[in-house]
Amino acid sequence: DFAVWAEAWRVGNLGRYALNSAIVTTAAVVIIVVVAALAAYALSRFEFRGTLVVRGMFLLGLLMPLQAYFLAQNQMFERIGLKDTRWALILPYAAMGLPLAVFLLKAFLDAIPHELFEAASIDGCGDARMFTTVVVPLLRPAIATVATFSAITAWNEFLLALLYVTSDELKTLPTGLLAFSDRYTTNYQLLFAALTIVTAPIVAVYVAFHRQVVAGLTDGATR
Repeated sequence: DFAVWAEAWRVGNLGRYALNSAIVTTAAVVIIVVVAALAAYALSRFEFRGTLVVRGMFLLGLLMPLQAYFLAQNQMFERIGLKDTRWALILPYAAMGLPLAVFLLKAFLDAIPHELFEAASIDGCGDARMFTTVVVPLLRPAIATVATFSAITAWNEFLLALLYVTSDELKTLPTGLLAFSDRYTTNYQLLFAALTIVTAPIVAVYVAFHRQVVAGLTDGATR
């Protein structure tokens, strides 16, 4: 019954929570895609002093669990006044998603024949033009893969959203759903309607981009 969904949306303030989740997730994904694409291009195409250090930092980001740096991150956010703001979620989500995104995009770029870049250079392409006109179109399947995985992770993240955001006006859907479930634990119709509303957008994103995700994974694996 759609009336139950409408009631869950209204009484649970899910519209506000959904808007916050959409803003945080979109901002984090944009940062991840832009920075990862640029970093992957630089690491794949150029050798410079400190290349190994940069690669090691991204690798460390893959290996380190959230608990290893949470206390330091929490203290830093308190000092600069980011707690209880959307940036307290956007920046960590982007930082957590960058290492994997960089390695995925770099692996995709490493598989592209160098002759293609050499031909573009001969035709007069500078680095900026080559990135926008050659690299980005080739990276579209990989970017779709990175964006989808990053969006799912940011949309569903709970721990940081619970610890960094206390204002009800800024809560995202996972923490908002926790408050909803506390109030309507015995009303299973409303509770499961709210659960459906929370999961439906990210399922729709995956369904919309699943072909690009599969193409990005299989193309990168078979090159």
